[in-house]
Amino acid sequence: MGDVRRWGTPVAVVAAALGAGVGAVLVLGLVVRAITRGRIVTAGTLPHLPVVLVLGAEVYADGVPSTFLRARLDVALDLYRRGLVDRILLSGDGRSRFYDETGGMRAYLLGRGVEESVLLVDPAGLDTYDSCLRARDVYDIERLVVVSQTYHLPRALAICRALGLDAWGVGDDSARSSARPWANGTRRELAANLKLVWDLLSHRPPRSGTHRL
Repeated sequence: MGDVRRWGTPVAVVAAALGAGVGAVLVLGLVVRAITRGRIVTAGTLPHLPVVLVLGAEVYADGVPSTFLRARLDVALDLYRRGLVDRILLSGDGRSRFYDETGGMRAYLLGRGVEESVLLVDPAGLDTYDSCLRARDVYDIERLVVVSQTYHLPRALAICRALGLDAWGVGDDSARSSARPWANGTRRELAANLKLVWDLLSHRPPRSGTHRL
């Protein structure tokens, strides 16, 4: 009984702390969604904007965009073909010739008839915060539409709003057919909201990278 009494209280404290932590993460997720409500729209209701920002994701070893990234690019391509945007900003990790997200994104769109002059390529968009901050500070963009998977958009738009960007979001749901990766991505977004708070409170500058048109 002595052992139970001795360990019962610490275990209860840890359990309560974990429960509070999970609760805080869930509440933060609800707050992020609330402050971006009304800004996630369909192509049919999107106002004309100067730029669509496509957030990077995995490319395969041969440089071909993954299913999730290809879906994002297809949404951006649709917006461009509808005349809803004038330029396409491709932002991702393009620092290495051995792994180049933006190079794969660029090649994909060029292969579908998009003219080179339409594309802006940011190889230093290493995460969502960097991509949004560099869109503002490096590419002098004030108004844009962000394209990613639907579950990712609330966090991306919350970052844009905090940075003073007039941002809308159009999401992809086609990759939902990849059930397990979609579920994993949705769960990761809850934890990533904590990083959102840290990034914004730290006021860190955009990471350095080549400014390529």
